[in-house]
Amino acid sequence: MLVLATLGAPERRRLRGRRGPVVQGAEPEPVPTSRVTVITPEPFPDRGHGEEWLERLRAGGDPRTHVEAAVSVVNRALHAHRAARADPSARDVTADQALVVRVGFGGGEAVAEGRFEQAWELPGGRRGAARRSMEAPDERFATLLGARESVLVCEELLLRARADLNAGRTREAALQARVALESLLSELDGALGGEGRTALEADRKPVGEATNAALRGPPGEELDEVVKSAVGRMEAVLRTRRLASA
Repeated sequence: MLVLATLGAPERRRLRGRRGPVVQGAEPEPVPTSRVTVITPEPFPDRGHGEEWLERLRAGGDPRTHVEAAVSVVNRALHAHRAARADPSARDVTADQALVVRVGFGGGEAVAEGRFEQAWELPGGRRGAARRSMEAPDERFATLLGARESVLVCEELLLRARADLNAGRTREAALQARVALESLLSELDGALGGEGRTALEADRKPVGEATNAALRGPPGEELDEVVKSAVGRMEAVLRTRRLASA
């Protein structure tokens, strides 16, 4: 069960007229906070079982399994919202974007309103392992903003393919991977080494088969793995390029 609520900000009055008010200073505007609660449909037999489960989780369990499952539910809802509203700006979310992440138990109606019998507020470092990188993303960000380098088309397409894979949208991932692969081969034509180009060229046929299958329905586990492997190889090529230019 997915429960959505908006909290914490006063409702703004509609502006009168079309020109808006004249202001002297740009004060911070109060913004709403969204609370998203994912409730599993299988209840604990009693409070004691819930307390034991939460204690085991805090003592050494991996809360990421529960958090990732909840995020998956939220992203399915966002996917439906994006399609229903025809709103491309509604993007998938991650647990790291949340202000607070809590795992707990309680009565259904109470939990839906943000009240738990017991809950564990996860420290930020436990939500997902922070990746150490030699790619100097801040420096490249400055380079891109300064127009000293351009974002490759294949980079954006590959990010979309990865997002679809992470969300379990295997059909969309296959379609994105095909275009990302062709774009990467074209844009990095003179920068690819022999082995790198050979591996990517070898992906063309299986990725094309996955794409054709995706046009008819879910590609199937075997072709899903083909797409995942191809996306991983493309990511490795771009990672190597970023390291070389860092």
